[in-house]
Amino acid sequence: MNDTGNGILEGRYVKVGGLQTYYRAADRAVPPDAPGIVLVHGAASGRYMIPVAEQLAAHCRVYAPDLPGFGRSDKPRRVLDVPGLADALAGWIEAVGLMRPALLGNSMGCQTIADLAARRPELAGPVILEGPTADPKGRSVLRQWWRQMQNAKHEPADLQEVGKQDMKDSGRWRLFWTGHYAVSDRPEDKLPRVQSPALVVWGDLDGFVPRWWAEEVARLLPRGRLVVVPGAPHTMNYSRPVELARLTLDFLAECARPAGEAVSASHQSSR
Repeated sequence: MNDTGNGILEGRYVKVGGLQTYYRAADRAVPPDAPGIVLVHGAASGRYMIPVAEQLAAHCRVYAPDLPGFGRSDKPRRVLDVPGLADALAGWIEAVGLMRPALLGNSMGCQTIADLAARRPELAGPVILEGPTADPKGRSVLRQWWRQMQNAKHEPADLQEVGKQDMKDSGRWRLFWTGHYAVSDRPEDKLPRVQSPALVVWGDLDGFVPRWWAEEVARLLPRGRLVVVPGAPHTMNYSRPVELARLTLDFLAECARPAGEAVSASHQSSR
């Protein structure tokens, strides 16, 4: 997979905090009032967000950045922890000029979004947390490695090739410390401070994230609810992009309705 998929996305750079930050954008073929959505990667790059980005591009202004240290963006000497990644994402949103875009994250990207939305609520629109990490019972690199091995059985084989390129771009040392910061983070302390409407998406073949934690994430979010997708693994953004895009668009349409028309579904689970 190249960095812009099938040509729907356009590669761009913007300088944020002195660092060149690469991002993919599809924002010219939709009406100016189409919702904006930012796709936030985990311990990888925005490259593996391309399949869902392409599905959303006909309906939204879509952006998929490589946060500093990943993909084609500059590599700071200091490996960024979760707050550092959230600060970088905040700086990028401001540099690009987006106004409270929706935020869709996978894996550690959900932790980055939670940190941003808790500390900088003025920058965060609706949030979609797909396969949110890291649960309190899984806070060791060894346990996360074991979960990765179990989850890989259900992911597409070509996702491994994307992962190899991401490792080449970032380096093993950076990815190791990123994983360390991910499992050391405490999203349970931040989720109750996220005031945005929130959708938690969990696939029942997710080898990284236990169901009890997905349910707890939805419960901790003041305006959260959970959707369970049968037969889906951890990275629905890559393996089930059509389904994830549909859930996302339905959720954004619901959020756009006047308050009196929206259906309240807080803390519900659906199949």
